[in-house]
Amino acid sequence: MSEKKISSAVIKRLPRYFRYLRDLLDQGVERISSEELSRMMHATASQVRQDLNSFGGFGQQGYGYNVEHLKDEIAKILGLDTPHNMIMIGAGNLGRAIAGYDKFDNRSFHIKGIFDNNPDLVGDVVRGITIMPMSELKRFIDENDISIAGLTVPKDQAKDIAEELYGYGIRAFWNFAHVDLRLPDDAYVENVHLSDSLMQLSYRLQNNL
Repeated sequence: MSEKKISSAVIKRLPRYFRYLRDLLDQGVERISSEELSRMMHATASQVRQDLNSFGGFGQQGYGYNVEHLKDEIAKILGLDTPHNMIMIGAGNLGRAIAGYDKFDNRSFHIKGIFDNNPDLVGDVVRGITIMPMSELKRFIDENDISIAGLTVPKDQAKDIAEELYGYGIRAFWNFAHVDLRLPDDAYVENVHLSDSLMQLSYRLQNNL
């Protein structure tokens, strides 16, 4: 699998597969066909089989897919079988909302620290986590095996903060700032622009799509 180039479109669909399979398990469903899974995904059965075959395939002809096994295999592909310690930079409304969402723990993402440069926010507690000053950032990263940083900071601060974090060894960035981060090739950035989604929704509404 490591030698095969997987398209970004397939990778983007994997979390949806994982989410639907978890729901099926909660409903007591033990196996599912590619046709049934395709209806949930709003795709074709052929597309589902192609997606899963990108990673070796997991079904049996005439039987379909074992839901728990397929969920576990996709979890491994997504790296969810390994805990990921995270920090949030920015303790405004969005940062607090993300840090306060306890469902991340169920998916192996553990928010360990929250940081802000506003002294009025330092010392506040979000879901048992005390907001710390930025001056504590390097020490905390060194002591807590942090692998992912979430950024909910103003766009004019995001680039400098990301570069600082990169210098401290962070290579994965979940960026909510209104700027696309550009970092060295060994850094992984997921830019999440909430207004982009609203504008796409507006376009669909305007054009009856």
